[in-house]
Amino acid sequence: MSDRGTPTKQGKSDVQRAARLSVAPMMDWTDRHCRYFHRRISGQALLYTEMVTAPALVRGNALHLVAFANEEHPVALQLGGSDPGELAQAARIGAAVGYDEINLNCGCPSDRVQSGTFGAVLMKHPALVARCVRAMQDAVDVPVTVKCRVGVDDQNPEEVLPEFLAQIVAAGCERVTIHARKAWLQGLSPKENRDIPPLDYDLVFRMKQLFPHLQISINGGVESIAAAADLLDGGVDGVMIGRAAYHRPWDILGDADRVVFGQQPPAGRREDVARAMYPYIAAHLADGGRLNQVTRHMLGLFHGQPGARQWRRILSEKSVVKGAGLEVMDEALAAVTAESLRAAE
Repeated sequence: MSDRGTPTKQGKSDVQRAARLSVAPMMDWTDRHCRYFHRRISGQALLYTEMVTAPALVRGNALHLVAFANEEHPVALQLGGSDPGELAQAARIGAAVGYDEINLNCGCPSDRVQSGTFGAVLMKHPALVARCVRAMQDAVDVPVTVKCRVGVDDQNPEEVLPEFLAQIVAAGCERVTIHARKAWLQGLSPKENRDIPPLDYDLVFRMKQLFPHLQISINGGVESIAAAADLLDGGVDGVMIGRAAYHRPWDILGDADRVVFGQQPPAGRREDVARAMYPYIAAHLADGGRLNQVTRHMLGLFHGQPGARQWRRILSEKSVVKGAGLEVMDEALAAVTAESLRAAE
C-alpha cells in the first residue's frame, strides 16, 4: 500500500504491524461511517468494528452489521459470543466479506453481555475461551485475536491473567489486547468500568515478559499519541485507543502515521479531512442515508481549534434536519475558516 493509496486487504504481517496503533471497538460509535472518517485521518492504524454478536450473524442473518467499505482496510471484526460452533460460523462470515482479523470480546462488562455469557464474564472461563479461539481459527485463515480485561470482580489479576493468556496461547492465539483494568460485573456501570477501576500498566508489561512471543497491545486511559509512543517504547507491541480517538480524532490520529509508523499521513489539515468526506457523504445521501449518520462522528475534528464550537453546533443542529445535505458541511467549514481568520488578526 502506498503512503496515500487506497487501502486493500491486508496479510497477517500487515495487520500485525497495523496493530501497533488501533482504534478500539466501541458500541454505537465505531460504525462503518466512523471508520471511514478515521481512515481519512490515518492510513495505517488498525480499525475495529463495534461488537457484533455471533447469534445476530448466524441466527439473525444480520449481514448489514458487517458491511464496510474497501477503503477501511486494515479493519477487524469484533465478535461477541461464547458458543464455539456459532463463533466459528460468525468468524467464517466475517472472513468471507473481507475482514483482516476476527477478534473475540472478553472485556465488555455490560448487563446485556453478561446475560448472554460473553464479554468480560468470559474471564472466568478461560478453558471455554480457548475452545472458542480454536474453533474460530479452524474456520478462517485470517488472524483470530482476543480483547480482554486483567480480571473481573474479586479475581486476583496476578493469578488469573497469566492463566487466561496461557490457555488462549495454547489454543493458537498469537495476539491479544489487554484493557489494563479489572471489570466489576456487579456494582459498576459500563461507563464507570471505563474509569473507576485503577489502571495497571505494569501488570500488562509483566505479561509481555512472561509471554514474549505473544503480541500484546495495551488499552485503557491512553490520551495522546505521545503517550502511545511511550508505551510502545516501554515494550508492548501495540496500543489501542478508544474514547480519545473518537472525541479528539485529529489529536490522536492526525500524526499517528508519522509517529508510530514512519509514514506520510493521508491528510495535512483538518479541513482536508472534512473535504475528503464529501464524496462519501454524497454517496450515502444518494443511497437514502441521512447526513447526521456520518457527521455525528465528525464533531470532534476541530477540537481545541478556533471555530470548533461553531462546527459542532452547525453539524449537530442542521445535520438532523430532513433533507440536509453537503451545504451543511459547507456552512460549518465556512464558520471554522471565519473564526480562524478572526483569531489570527
